[in-house]
Amino acid sequence: MEEKKESLNFIEQIVADDLENGKHSNIITRFPPEPNGYLHVGHTKAICINFGMTEKFGGRTHLRFDDTNPEKESTEYVNAIKRDIKWLGFEWGEHEYYASDYFGKLYEYALQLIKDEYAYVDDSTSEEMAEMKGNVNTPGQNSPYRNRSIEENLELFKKMKDGEFENGSKVLRAKVDMSNPNLLMRDPVIYRVKKAHHHRTGDKWNIYPMYDFAHGQSDSIENITHSLCSLEFENHRPLYNWFIEKLGIFPSRQIEFSRMNVTYMITSKRRLLKLVEEGIVSGWDDPRMPTISGMRRKGYSPESIRTFCDKAGVTKREQMIDIGLLEECLRQDLNKTTDRVMAVLNPVKVIITNYPEDKEENMLIVNNPEENEPSYRTVPFCREILIEQSDFMEEAPNRKYRRLAPGKIVRLKSAYIIECHDYVKDETTGEIKEIHCKYFEDSRSGSDTSGLKPKGTLGWVSTRHAIKAEARLYDRLFNDPTPTKHDGKDFMEFINPNSLKILPEIYVEPSVTQREVGERLQFMRIGYFCIDRDSTSERMVFNRAVTLKDTWVKVQKKNT
Repeated sequence: MEEKKESLNFIEQIVADDLENGKHSNIITRFPPEPNGYLHVGHTKAICINFGMTEKFGGRTHLRFDDTNPEKESTEYVNAIKRDIKWLGFEWGEHEYYASDYFGKLYEYALQLIKDEYAYVDDSTSEEMAEMKGNVNTPGQNSPYRNRSIEENLELFKKMKDGEFENGSKVLRAKVDMSNPNLLMRDPVIYRVKKAHHHRTGDKWNIYPMYDFAHGQSDSIENITHSLCSLEFENHRPLYNWFIEKLGIFPSRQIEFSRMNVTYMITSKRRLLKLVEEGIVSGWDDPRMPTISGMRRKGYSPESIRTFCDKAGVTKREQMIDIGLLEECLRQDLNKTTDRVMAVLNPVKVIITNYPEDKEENMLIVNNPEENEPSYRTVPFCREILIEQSDFMEEAPNRKYRRLAPGKIVRLKSAYIIECHDYVKDETTGEIKEIHCKYFEDSRSGSDTSGLKPKGTLGWVSTRHAIKAEARLYDRLFNDPTPTKHDGKDFMEFINPNSLKILPEIYVEPSVTQREVGERLQFMRIGYFCIDRDSTSERMVFNRAVTLKDTWVKVQKKNT
């Protein structure tokens, strides 16, 4: 057993100990999102930890929406959250809950606190309460309403519930300790008057519990054994435990872990909403957004994200994870799982002068060479093809050059070996318009008897059969690794103006028309792409998920 524990992270060790010593016979965790925005990369860690814990040790994980702030919540967010978690590969079965399910019980808990003289109604304004709170060096001052009688508090709290007071006029506060060094323990507000329509309860309630009150008691109601949350809630734990103690309810245990912070990404829903509202991105699922829906649309796979979370680890020390690790996890997964197709993003025409004009052939090409039992497809070939402009140079720079140039031979992927003997330039721009080559008829892939040994292999598509499409080349949304960490500067100042480049006219092999929206592919020698939901039967759209290699480092070095 001891040997096994050495491979566990600190939370897993706690859970293993609790099971071993009989404290718990069944593990119950929960993932408790607020339905006020879309889930982002930071949430993936909490999802993987909570659901992963019960996958490893048995038990179950609840999905509970902490819907206590009706003005900012909607069913759109609820549905998006459920969709994202399912996409990541996790299920909660029948255990879908809402804090609003417990509004009646939470109200009863508040009445109990009042009756036990652990809560009181306060008429102070928010500014007055802030002033009386003090600071880390100065104890707070008791509210003049702190010693109201139990009867008066009960009467006022009932009137708050019945809608007899206006928003902001009264709050219910826990009576803890105004001199506590933890400012969160200085008589925190646990209920406020808020006459707002709720997405599930409608207009039934005129008061809503604060997050700190609803969260812990919801855990207890559901018999959550281990309440796992990010490190920002560490200072909230004494209050979490105080409510459990004073109410005498099931003692869920809160355990904190470090947040998922990733370079070049932000994980504040407020800031993400600003990007959406100001039109910096097209929406919550814009492929540049660090939201799960945005990452999915860009081409991330659930497996790559779960692998990333696993590699990032579970610690109590705040850390900043390099986005390069996330991208490499994606590359490794897509390299194993995606089919290869040929595409040309910046085309130049190649005319094979000695190939018959009316001839066509179907070339057999492997879909994914990484598969144990690979499948194949056929790609049409004819006299005129397109290759990448970057695959041709008027003069080879050195003997190691592996692409096409006058007098140089290359192999066309799964087709023939060709040799350039001429080219045509635009007299005005100097751009290459056509490349003239000859092919070696006895060099066809799979039956090559030419004896030629070309150093390079090029991707291509047939001009006669290629499908015209659009490519969206996405890059990092910010040009600074920590855009929110600069004093006196707004994170919006670090928006990368080159985060999206649209290529309206690329050419891909015709087999892609059989693929579905959301399918991921490798454009051979170019990168990994995903078929976007904007695709139509007339025009396909491909989002670049990630390059074949990490090119950002080279760009950064070039700019320094």
